[in-house]
Amino acid sequence: MLKNMGNVLRLLPRDSMDRLLAVLRGSGYECVGPVVHDGAIVYRPLHAATDLPHGWRDHQAPGTYRLERTDSPRAFAWAVGPEALKPLTFAPHESLWRVVRDGEGQLRFEAVAPPAPRIAVIGVRACDLAALELQDQHFLEGRYVDPYYAARRAQLFLVAVHCTHPADTCFCASTGDGPRAESGFDLALYEQDEGYLLEAGSERGAEILATLDLAPATPRQESLAREEVERAAGGQTRHYPLCDMPYTLLANLDNARWDDVAERCLACGNCTSVCPTCFCHAETEEPALNGETSEHTRIWDSCFTAGHSYAAGQVLRSETKLRYRQWLLHKLATWHDQYGRSGCVGCGRCITWCPASIDITEEANGLCGEPTR
Repeated sequence: MLKNMGNVLRLLPRDSMDRLLAVLRGSGYECVGPVVHDGAIVYRPLHAATDLPHGWRDHQAPGTYRLERTDSPRAFAWAVGPEALKPLTFAPHESLWRVVRDGEGQLRFEAVAPPAPRIAVIGVRACDLAALELQDQHFLEGRYVDPYYAARRAQLFLVAVHCTHPADTCFCASTGDGPRAESGFDLALYEQDEGYLLEAGSERGAEILATLDLAPATPRQESLAREEVERAAGGQTRHYPLCDMPYTLLANLDNARWDDVAERCLACGNCTSVCPTCFCHAETEEPALNGETSEHTRIWDSCFTAGHSYAAGQVLRSETKLRYRQWLLHKLATWHDQYGRSGCVGCGRCITWCPASIDITEEANGLCGEPTR
């Protein structure tokens, strides 16, 4: 696992971000970072530092997301967009293997190699690094390693950003996953008006940082940078209950609150699509129209769909109440048994992108009998 190397912070002037991108490209990486696209900040290829969302702020609330232009020179003065790292490692749609009919009518099965380009991701948040660590546990550890995930994961170079402008829906401080990135990155940066303070978190990151040959940051710059991150943590208001949450939630399987949330939930699956830790998927056959080939594919799925719980000729979770309960209990309770911690990293995406404005922290506190704010 990557870790913070504790190096001296180095100052990259704001007008020198293109130097970092050029060095990464020279090392064989395609640079990907946040850009404004269709009214949201999402990951796209970066051709120059001017592609970054300088001067943009986000406003998020339950069921609400909008962007606003400001006169700030900063490129990362926003919280998180709808995308995390998940699409770059766990593809939304991919072929696992192929069946081909040969000239004699016999079937031949072929492996499909996953595309695994070298990608440097600029602007990764601490919550998404924590989510990536959970995805690594699921796909890379244990008896069975997912080769498709592993191939993409090995090619990522991660440049983290310590958060200074959390959204109203953020609660990473409550889960212990931010706003400062503590590990899992190659490089990390504090953003200030005059530029970026860089630190290395891996040997690869240290090599890139040495190539840039930057001057050390001043003690005042370091102090101001860390103070901004501390204020970001202190400004978050959402939190999970202080009780033994897994035990309390599992003791409330028949709580009337499940019926209340089911009245509002649309079972659309938005929360699972934007969640950086959800990994449910389905596998299906996609035959060619000529009947000569067929692809066995894996696509993202959701525990909110009826087919997800189909077994032995019946849908086991036929009601929205049961599907929401399954999602929340797995995320906040039984995930502890599987991975040693909650499956929530406090990014708040499921709150922002829920069309019914359902707030997972409000539901968890309500089920545990504690105040929500």
